[in-house]
Amino acid sequence: MVTDSEHRGFTAWLPAAARPYALLARFDRPIGWWLLYWPCTWGLLLGGGVHEDWPLLGWFLLGAIAMRGAGCVYNDIIDRDLDAQVARTRSRPLPSGAVSVRAAWVWLVMLALVGLLVLVQLPPFAAGIALASLLPVAAYPYMKRITWWPQAWLGIVFSWGALVAWAATRGELGPAVALLYAGSIAWVIGYDTIYALQDVEDDALIGVRSSALRLGGRVRFGVAGFYMLAVACWCAAFWIVRPDWVALIALLPAALQLGWQVATLRPEDGSDALAKFRSNRTTGLLMALACLVVGASL
Repeated sequence: MVTDSEHRGFTAWLPAAARPYALLARFDRPIGWWLLYWPCTWGLLLGGGVHEDWPLLGWFLLGAIAMRGAGCVYNDIIDRDLDAQVARTRSRPLPSGAVSVRAAWVWLVMLALVGLLVLVQLPPFAAGIALASLLPVAAYPYMKRITWWPQAWLGIVFSWGALVAWAATRGELGPAVALLYAGSIAWVIGYDTIYALQDVEDDALIGVRSSALRLGGRVRFGVAGFYMLAVACWCAAFWIVRPDWVALIALLPAALQLGWQVATLRPEDGSDALAKFRSNRTTGLLMALACLVVGASL
C-alpha cells in the first residue's frame, strides 16, 4: 500500500513546518496536476492556438498546479473524517493533525489567488467558462456519498480545461470541443476507476462509493469501454477539425497506450493499479502531440 502523504522529491528538502502544506496540496504527487493540465493543452493545440496563443500553455500549467492543489485542500477539508478511516489516507495532514482546519482554509485561499492570477490572463469569454467550473468543483467531494460514479463527476471537473483553452484560442465553443471534452470525461472515468482499485476494501467497509466497487469483477471491461468511448469521441473531434483519415493516425499512439493499460491491468494489485493510473501522464502527452499535429494545420 502506497500512502497518500510521502516526504519525497523536493518536498523532502522543504523546512519541516512547510512540508505538511506541500503534502496537503499534493505537491509531492505531480501526476494530479499533469492530468488536470493535459486537457488544457488539447483544447489549445487542437484549436490551432500553437501559433499565437502558445504562452497560455505556461499559464495553464501554473493554473493546473495551483488549482489542483486548492482542490486537494478543499477535498481533504470535507473528507477529513473519512480519510481517517482509510489506511492509504489516514496519514494525510488533516486527519493526522499536522495541519489545522483553519490553517488549511488559509492555504486554500492562497492557492486560489494564484489561480486568479492565471484567470486574468484569459479573454473574458474563456475566463467566464473557467469561473463556471467552481460549482462542480465544490460539489465533487460529496459525490462519493451519493453516487456509485463519483469518477464521472471528476471527469467533468478535470476535463474542464479543454473548454477553457479552446474558448481562449477560438473565442467560441462548438461540436469539436464538445466531443474533445466528452472523450476526456470518459478517459478520466477510466483512469480514476483504476486509481479507486487501491481503496475497494476500505471503501466497502466505510460505505464510500466508487466505480471500481460498482463494476466489481467487470472492472477491466468497464475501463476498456470508457477508454474506447474516449478514443471514439477524440476521433470524431479530429475529423471535424480536419476531415482526413491521415489525421486519425495521430491518435494511434495514445489509443495503443490505453490498450496496454487494460491488457496488463491486475485489478487485485494496488501497486499495479497505481502504476497504470500514473501512466496516463504519458497518454496525455501522446494526445497533446496528436492535437498539435492536427491543430497546427489550421
